[in-house]
Amino acid sequence: MTIKGQVAIVTGASSGIGYATALSIAKAGAKVVVGARRKDRLEQLQKEIEKIGGECITVSCDVTKRRDCDNLIDAAIKKWGRVDILVNNAGLMPLSFVKNLKVDEWDQMVDVNIKGVLYCTAATIPHMLKQNSGHIVNISSIAGRVVFPAGSVYCATKYAVRAFSEGLRQELSARNNIRVTTIEPGVVDTELTNTITDKSLETFVKSAKTMQALKSEDIANSILFAIESPSHMNVNEITIRPTTQER
Repeated sequence: MTIKGQVAIVTGASSGIGYATALSIAKAGAKVVVGARRKDRLEQLQKEIEKIGGECITVSCDVTKRRDCDNLIDAAIKKWGRVDILVNNAGLMPLSFVKNLKVDEWDQMVDVNIKGVLYCTAATIPHMLKQNSGHIVNISSIAGRVVFPAGSVYCATKYAVRAFSEGLRQELSARNNIRVTTIEPGVVDTELTNTITDKSLETFVKSAKTMQALKSEDIANSILFAIESPSHMNVNEITIRPTTQER
């Protein structure tokens, strides 16, 4: 199946997995709408996509705000009249031990990692239902399968993403031809650890950075595999770890 000419939306596209995914999808011939808070990074991405002959529009989007999510999807509809692919990638990982009570950071993770996925999905589904087609890709994590100390809240948000994805699949895939895929990366070399403020985790952060981590492009390739799979095939989940990661 080719995605050439399809319209894809990618959240959290200003760096890391989102940036690499938008570029990969554009190289495959799709038109791309990219959203994130850092507009300057999005404009750089747009230049890269246009340099290879792709089409891209940028939208300033904070996924914790429902109106921003609506505007992101509306931009695709106004420009190209449809939405074929949604990649819910935006996420935060400020790990901390529960006893340290970083409640504001818990709120941030719930708002970005869960509500952001819900808001963007809610804005997209009506258009996909009208088309009777579409593909929703949600970025969960290995943390959506394996709980670890200092990851209690983060893991909870990623378990929620996995549960939501499975519910979506059961509701929409067979009845409405809307496929759903959950991507569950292990350690990836991105900016994600930069949000960790718990000083007791400095050793963890250093060890994660010394591991031969996955690259953002590895995850982008797994997403491309799922969305380019034949229409009769629904790639439900992809778990991808570095070879050296045990858990």
